[in-house]
Amino acid sequence: MKTILNVIWLVLSGFWLFLGYLFAGVLLCITVIGIPFGIAAFRIGLYALWPFGYTTVERRDAGAASCVGNVLWLILAGWWLALAHIVTGIALCITIIGIPFGIANFKLIPVSLLPLGREIVPTDQPFASR
Repeated sequence: MKTILNVIWLVLSGFWLFLGYLFAGVLLCITVIGIPFGIAAFRIGLYALWPFGYTTVERRDAGAASCVGNVLWLILAGWWLALAHIVTGIALCITIIGIPFGIANFKLIPVSLLPLGREIVPTDQPFASR
């Protein structure tokens, strides 16, 4: 079932969201300071490409640096990536079939706003990294 949902997701919105994260990652990797943020964008982009069967968990070892990094991320890329998730989620919720995919888009908003200090894990192992 996860595979079917992922394939439909890929066609409806996953590919375009992945391209948005890829674009943000490339822009952020232009400078040396932005490389960690670019890597975070690539990581979340892969999650946005194939989200069913995966979830995010908070890393307990993330410290103050991830908090500062999240503030910078929010200013540099997070707000417009979250906006893309909102627009795509609303568009998908117009039809009954698209409602689960719209809800999945809304669930990606917190990760797109504050990605540092979070880890993407399979849903059958959500407590493995805690």
